[in-house]
Amino acid sequence: MADLVTNDPQIAAIIENETTRQEQGLNLIASENTVSRSVLAAQGSVLTNKYAEGYPARRYYGGCDFVDQAEDLAIARAKKLFHAPYANVQAHSGSQANMAVYFALLNPGDRILAMGLSHGGHLTHGAAASFSGRLFEFAHYGLTPDTEVIDMDQVADLAKSFKPRLIVAGASAYSRIIDFQAFAEIAASVHALFMVDMAHIAGLVAGGVHPTPVGYADVITSTTHKTLRGPRGGLILGSEDLAVKINAQIFPGIQGGPLMHVIAAKAVAFNEAMQPDFARYQQQVVANASVLADALMSRGYKLVSNGTDNHMVLMDLTDKPLTGKEAETRLGRAGITVNKNTVPNEKKGPFVTSGIRIGVPLITSRGMKPDAVQQIARLICDVLDDVAAVDRVASQVKDLCRQYPLYPGEVR
Repeated sequence: MADLVTNDPQIAAIIENETTRQEQGLNLIASENTVSRSVLAAQGSVLTNKYAEGYPARRYYGGCDFVDQAEDLAIARAKKLFHAPYANVQAHSGSQANMAVYFALLNPGDRILAMGLSHGGHLTHGAAASFSGRLFEFAHYGLTPDTEVIDMDQVADLAKSFKPRLIVAGASAYSRIIDFQAFAEIAASVHALFMVDMAHIAGLVAGGVHPTPVGYADVITSTTHKTLRGPRGGLILGSEDLAVKINAQIFPGIQGGPLMHVIAAKAVAFNEAMQPDFARYQQQVVANASVLADALMSRGYKLVSNGTDNHMVLMDLTDKPLTGKEAETRLGRAGITVNKNTVPNEKKGPFVTSGIRIGVPLITSRGMKPDAVQQIARLICDVLDDVAAVDRVASQVKDLCRQYPLYPGEVR
């Protein structure tokens, strides 16, 4: 940082302020985490200098011997981690991984069946504002009205009537186990391809606390951050017979040169995810989320599906005098970062919403366990119950965060 402070003090100050925000606040964004020092080191390395269009041993530039080794290692580790026969590690994001798969397997205008956005799906699962909704024809399944879990009867009925070319399982805001076998059977019954977007649960799958889609899905996409605790980026897994099509859609189809520093950081994260303490971390994530769910419900707050099986909870504020946007803002003033989120049968729209999404991966990475999670639940409810509690809670949040530094041993 010394050179940056000298040469660009404005950016240095912004980074310092963000570091302070992360250190002193409770980040409960379900799609965020904190990476290891090793991941930071790889991503901040001289590999960022290297242009490497193409794939290992088939580059359009010279001087790629060592970045080839880094990408080969990332591919081998991804395949080993998830027990998958094929991996592409070049996707810059989960959205671009999804785009590449759609383009590899489908033609514009083809039909796709996926989870609806307000029920927990992702923008790339057919939202009108996304490339997916603009280029392909989507039908959407949702949650059962009573239990608020994925309505597999609806999935089966829509598959028969809509006749999709591709069925997508996976979500951005869903707190229960996904039955990949049931989806695969429905896809096979209508001769559709089956894709799983496991961006949110990839770390849970790697840690053995969520069933794997490998062996059921034709192709699997993911991010490499979130629960996987790596750098921000994308990943595609699948069978060898799809490798040529998918690789061609990543490059030259939708991307240019890969981010070799990020790919090296992905390799580091995949190696970390194969260590025994990573499985223990994921077990703690699930345990912490369960504690959070119970504590919030004990204070009278409704959760979608009345609980969680994974790393997040979805708080439904429909019956409260707060919108999701207002809750996000109020909690933010107290140093608690969440995001507003739609709930099933949303009435207020995606920019206001009737709910908030709360995740525990990052606080678990900081070392927090059930006692701390219980305290966090109390602080959340105190703020949502009474705006006058914001200043008191903000002080308690800072006190709690001091006990669990992002990077222990660093002097600040």
